[in-house]
Amino acid sequence: MLYWLLYEQLYRYFTPLRLFSYVTFRTAFASLTALFISLLLGPWMIRKLREFQIGQHIREEGPKSHQKKAGTPTMGGLLIISSILIPTLLWANLTNAYVWVAMFGLVAFGAIGFVDDYTKVTKKRNLGLTARGKLALQALVGSAVGVMLLILRAKGLYDTSINIPFVKQYKPNLLFEQFLQDSWTYPLAFVAFFGFVVFVLVGASNAVNVTDGLDGLAIGLMIISAGAMTMLCYVSGHRTFATYLDLARLPGASELTIFCGAMTGASIGFLWYNAHPAEIFMGDVGSLSLGGALGVVSVLIKQEILLVFLGGVYVIEALSVILQVGSFKLRGGKRIFKMAPLHHHFEQLGWHESKVIIRFWILGLVMALFALTTLKLR
Repeated sequence: MLYWLLYEQLYRYFTPLRLFSYVTFRTAFASLTALFISLLLGPWMIRKLREFQIGQHIREEGPKSHQKKAGTPTMGGLLIISSILIPTLLWANLTNAYVWVAMFGLVAFGAIGFVDDYTKVTKKRNLGLTARGKLALQALVGSAVGVMLLILRAKGLYDTSINIPFVKQYKPNLLFEQFLQDSWTYPLAFVAFFGFVVFVLVGASNAVNVTDGLDGLAIGLMIISAGAMTMLCYVSGHRTFATYLDLARLPGASELTIFCGAMTGASIGFLWYNAHPAEIFMGDVGSLSLGGALGVVSVLIKQEILLVFLGGVYVIEALSVILQVGSFKLRGGKRIFKMAPLHHHFEQLGWHESKVIIRFWILGLVMALFALTTLKLR
């Protein structure tokens, strides 16, 4: 909106407004706008959630030390989503299709989380949507994103190949072009494409969701992941950097820098109130929306595999749950960890909550830095 007004409409009359054509300038302002919106609306949001008695219900099988957190306002993800959408609408070029796909992913996954949180609040227990119901809705949103990507591809705005870390020349195409040559294998190409997109988006959203169990843990890691993704979007949309790093050059990806910058700023602002001891929880509406948005951006800029390292701690947390459940079912009730997700395992070992959070942040930062170094080590 401001990009359209200040640059496209008023630049011809006042040349210094050319600053608003620069992605870096608008990204900085989008981040600051998101930060201030989150900080300013935070107290109001906490107060309103208390008035509506929208409090967190703690699962009985969880750590006993967490029972004192019962009643803490939840669904703070509504604040995060607002703090991302408003700056994006203000500072991004809204004619860019990538921006709308990213915002759709944010809102759609957030809507699933909202329904889940609302169900928990109305039932006054820590169980919302069924696992199957939630996965079905997430898969539906992932498929919708897949359709959007195919439309962009038809218009020449999207490339279905992906970048492989440490490898320059090999860039497999998700549509498996050889399948498109024969009529009987034609459907297999699209099944593979949609399957991959849904897997990335559902996996990313659920990974952030299971990590959101300690004060500030998930949102602190999101600051790191979204910050690194901001850099990736910028280099992917920059002709010189993309060529130098041998990335798939996506001119429209530069506007996603603004979206990811807003994610980073909104996450920093939310951490102000979510830091231990938390005054508000993001809830599923926050964790699913942030994870889903991160997944959508990674698919748009062709860094799906690198997302595994950018969000390394999220992946480790999700794997710990999968391994724990698998071990329990296949080994007659035997567990690998004292408690899953992994952060609860370390709590059971005697680590203080704050120590777990800080050490996981450090691990997340190391993995994100490693991910960025792979851009050159190819």
